[in-house]
Amino acid sequence: MKIVQLEEESKKDILNQLLKRSPNHYGSYMEQVQKIVDEVKEKGDEALFFYTKKFDGFSLDEETIKVTEEEIKKAYEEIDPSLLDIMQKALKNIREYHQKQMQYSWFDSKPNGTMLGQKVTPLETVGVYVPGGKASYPSSVLMNIVPAQVAGVKNIVMVTPCNKDGKISPVTLVAAKEAGVTQVYKVGGAQAIAGLAYGTKSLPKVDKIVGPGNIYVALAKKAVYGTVSIDSIAGPSEILVLADESANPRFVAADLLSQAEHDELASAILVTTSETLANEVAKEIEGFLEQLPRKEILEKSLEQFGYLLIAKTLDEAIDTANAIASEHLEIVTKNPFEVMMKIQNAGAIFIGEYSSEPLGDYFAGPNHVLPTNGTAKFFSPLSVDDFIKKSSIIYYSKEALEPIQKDIIAFAEAEQLTAHANSIRVRFEEEE
Repeated sequence: MKIVQLEEESKKDILNQLLKRSPNHYGSYMEQVQKIVDEVKEKGDEALFFYTKKFDGFSLDEETIKVTEEEIKKAYEEIDPSLLDIMQKALKNIREYHQKQMQYSWFDSKPNGTMLGQKVTPLETVGVYVPGGKASYPSSVLMNIVPAQVAGVKNIVMVTPCNKDGKISPVTLVAAKEAGVTQVYKVGGAQAIAGLAYGTKSLPKVDKIVGPGNIYVALAKKAVYGTVSIDSIAGPSEILVLADESANPRFVAADLLSQAEHDELASAILVTTSETLANEVAKEIEGFLEQLPRKEILEKSLEQFGYLLIAKTLDEAIDTANAIASEHLEIVTKNPFEVMMKIQNAGAIFIGEYSSEPLGDYFAGPNHVLPTNGTAKFFSPLSVDDFIKKSSIIYYSKEALEPIQKDIIAFAEAEQLTAHANSIRVRFEEEE
């Protein structure tokens, strides 16, 4: 892990290096992904089943693609009851947090005969992508389904790849059922994204696709954007710890490694005003690396995208954190709430030494689907807002329209849109 004295040039170099992790920089994969998307759009189930056999090794058909109630019941029998209890506790926190995000329709009537408002409507059908493979991610299932369920989405369709035996992790299925999923399908990869976007005989067309995935999934979401809405094009995970000399170096090291273990492209950065802390964190990291089983991934991640940055002042450290706009930002300083007020760009902010990043991943309640690769400068965490749409409401009586009719006509004619002007004029032509 590199210890770097912060200067304008070094900050610029680090930002450029981090941006290389963005899915937008993996154009070499795009041709292959576009081919899959186009074939699913054209051939439907035929392409969906072909690519599932090719990539996942299982021969799907119309009868086996959908997870049955019997399979879900069996999953409940196979899951560890203590894990189910933990998931239900987390689910309660996640649901309560997202219920506070609810927005409601509003209408504003005035005595002059006007009524303006906003009608809030949940999306009809949403697709949730859940990664499969060797690991199961029930936390991701909860985080993507719960805000949709709270928003009132009628159909929540989950897709996730099955193994060569056509099985899905029992933990994944139970998490989906507990969160409120409507249907689950055994298909993953770019083909699943295309199937959700365009619809096939077996897979329903959705209005929006959310959920993390590998580079093929990310690029497929990019390819179908516009046909459907998407949450974001997620990049590799990242954490930035903003600390001063008061921080516990062992805690900081452990937190940095909690994200570096995701994959070789994950980023872990410490920005501190204390060179002593940076050196102590480096020593703690070396010690942890000898204990943790994902050592190879951790070492590659830290070598490529791990930094211990030394800032001259706390303000410089804060400016650097805002420039990087990390997915996860931990503040471990003497006055963390004061520092928090100066943070403009971060996906999620963790305050104090006992608010470690995994707390947000699993249990606290806020969503762990967060903007990556600097997009926290303009994107927000996944929320109930992502599963609703808003319609403007406009009502004017004749008496309310009459005093302003000439203003509207003049405005329209100034833009040379005479039919617009006429649409207002005809309503009062008998009075002229």
